[in-house]
Amino acid sequence: MTEDEQYMYRCLQLAMSGSGYVAPNPLVGAVLVHQNRIIGEGYHKIYGEAHAEVNCIASVKESDRRLISDSVLYVSLEPCSHYGKTPPCADMIIKNRIPRVVIGCRDPFPEVNGKGVEKLQRAGIALTLGVLEKECQTLNKRFFTFHQQHRPYIVLKWAESSNGAIAGAGEQTARISNPLTNRLVHRWRSEEASILVGTRTALLDDPSLTTRLWPGKNPVRLVIDNTLKLPHSLHLLDKSVVTVIFNTMKDTSPEGHIGLSSGLLYYKINKDTGLIRQLTEGLYRLGLQSVLVEGGARLLQSFIDENRWDEARVITNEMLFLPGGLQAPRLTAGILTENKYFMYDRVAFYTNTEFGGT
Repeated sequence: MTEDEQYMYRCLQLAMSGSGYVAPNPLVGAVLVHQNRIIGEGYHKIYGEAHAEVNCIASVKESDRRLISDSVLYVSLEPCSHYGKTPPCADMIIKNRIPRVVIGCRDPFPEVNGKGVEKLQRAGIALTLGVLEKECQTLNKRFFTFHQQHRPYIVLKWAESSNGAIAGAGEQTARISNPLTNRLVHRWRSEEASILVGTRTALLDDPSLTTRLWPGKNPVRLVIDNTLKLPHSLHLLDKSVVTVIFNTMKDTSPEGHIGLSSGLLYYKINKDTGLIRQLTEGLYRLGLQSVLVEGGARLLQSFIDENRWDEARVITNEMLFLPGGLQAPRLTAGILTENKYFMYDRVAFYTNTEFGGT
């Protein structure tokens, strides 16, 4: 491992600390090094607040501040060059006369893409690009997918019994996963911009779809209700979390990111057009970079049949048998990348390398 890679790995470690708090911004970490000694570290902590580079420079002790202009700055993503919610990080780097910057990967966001690099180069700063580029892109796979492919990153999730049932006989709700994997699911929710269920799941299970078992921001809740028949007594419709209802009758949805919205929003879809494509196009319009699809079986299978998913996470309770139960979805593509065990629950992780389009 090279010295540059060593410090870039540290940037990636730092960046992960912002998971669940910075979207729709990307996860970014930064490290300032003087003669092989780290004198500053930082990461993007909360959307709308200081970026990683700013926090990194601010962390430098007073006794070390004279060393800033003789140090190397490592950052996992290209520094921004435009005024958004904060001033351009590229300008701050130039102002601090940092002589060399090592960048993990370019930022695909149109307002930045290459412009930060150009600004630093014009200022005479020595640049090294593409250090651990693949790892840095993978860290922000949701952000890259959204800006490069103009769609959300799609994660499928379900729990099934040892005989492949997602519910009991007659679609009776069954507690399948154990407390440990339940907590894990809530962590997954905190990492995604939105979470989706179908009409029957909303009616039969009455889920809250929150992160109450894990610290972190609740995802935007999404539910399909074509004819607006779901009763407002359901947890999903309690207005505690911004919730989008996909339906064929009513539209109150804004154009662009809805993170600051509240209450219930209605997004109108065409009943005669493909549902899954409309859902993914709708999420892109609403600025939601990722979605966790939690059910039910028919909705999950629709994503699978149309091959419109990036990851699938399947929890199997190997001690539970549900005779005559509702069959779980069946993957027709994807590569098994990992198996993890939590007591008697096996969690299988799949990646779909065949889906890369809009």
